Amino acid sequence: MSIHGCEDGALISRQLPLPSIFKAPIRPDVVHFVHSNIAKNHRQAYAVSKEAGHQTSAESWGTGRAVARIPRVRGGGTHRSGQGAYGNMCRSGRMFAPTKTWRKWHRRVNRKMRKYAICSAVAASAIPGLLMARGHKVEKVNEVPCVVEAGVENFSKTKQAVTLMKAIGAYDDVEKAKESRKVRTGVGKIRNRRHVMRKGPLVIYANDNGITRAFRNLPGVTLLNVSRLNILHLAPGGHLGRFIVWTEAAFKALNEIYPSSSLPRDMMKNADLTRIINSDEIQRVVRPTKTVKRPSIKKNPLKNVNVMVRLNPYAKIAKRAATLALLKRAKARAAVS
Repeated sequence: MSIHGCEDGALISRQLPLPSIFKAPIRPDVVHFVHSNIAKNHRQAYAVSKEAGHQTSAESWGTGRAVARIPRVRGGGTHRSGQGAYGNMCRSGRMFAPTKTWRKWHRRVNRKMRKYAICSAVAASAIPGLLMARGHKVEKVNEVPCVVEAGVENFSKTKQAVTLMKAIGAYDDVEKAKESRKVRTGVGKIRNRRHVMRKGPLVIYANDNGITRAFRNLPGVTLLNVSRLNILHLAPGGHLGRFIVWTEAAFKALNEIYPSSSLPRDMMKNADLTRIINSDEIQRVVRPTKTVKRPSIKKNPLKNVNVMVRLNPYAKIAKRAATLALLKRAKARAAVS
C-alpha cells in the first residue's frame, strides 16, 4: 500500500505490505447479526406507570342491564360516569401486558463472533465497489485502504485536517455528509435528536497526539483507536463498506492485533458448489447412479395389471389362484345341473 504525505497529501514512494486481516472472509450475515445485538446495549429501560389505567373508582354493574360486564366509572353529572374503565379496550384504560423495566434489554454476543464481524468489516473496507454502493464519495481517492503518514497523529488544528482530506481526495465525502444534515422526521426531533446526518470517513489512529482535536469538527468524520475497533462504527447500520483513513502506525499495528493465525477462515476456498460438483475431476470418479424404473404415477395399479405386478409381485399369483378357483366352482355347478 502507498502512503500519503501528512502535509501535501502526495503519494510517498514508501510502500507497506497489506495486513492479513484484509484477506478475511466477508460475511454480511455475521456483521448484521453482531451489529443488531450490540446496538441493543445502548437502550434505556422504559415502562408505563404502575398505576396507569387504574386511577379511578369503577365497579361492574353485573348482569341484567343489557350492558357489558366491564367495570364502569361511578358517579353522575358528567360524560365520564358510566364509561368503561380498567380494560385495555376502554378509553383511559390500562394497556394489555404493561411494559416493565425488567425486560431483557441487553444482548450478549460471543467474543469470537464479535472478532469475526470486525475482521469482515475491515476486509470489506478495502473493496471500492462496496464503499461506493454504501454512498461514499471515493472517486478521487487513489487507492483503498487509504493510508496517511504517521505525522498526521500530531495534527491539532482543523485547518490541517481539511488540507489533508482535500489532498487525498476524501473531502468530497465530508461535504456529502455536511450537505445531508437535515431535521429528523418523527418524534425524535423533540428528544434531543433534532438533526440527522450521513456518515463520512472513519479515521483510525494508533496514538492520540492531537488528531482527535483536529478531526472532530469535520462533519460526518468518526475517530477510532486501532486497539478498540467497534463494529458500530466500522459497519454503521449493519452495512459493510465504511470508508476508512488509516494512519501509518495504525496500519502497521493491525498485524500485531489481528495476526494471521487467529483470523477466521473460509470453510470453502471456492463457494461455487455447482461448478465443483460438475467439474471433470469430480465426475470422473463419481460412481454412476443406478436408474430404478418406477411405475408411472398416471396409471392406476387397481386397473392396470402390469403396474400392480411391479408394485406387488405376489399379485400375479393371487390373481391366478382366484381365476382357478372361479373355474373350479363353475365346473362344479355344471356337474350338479
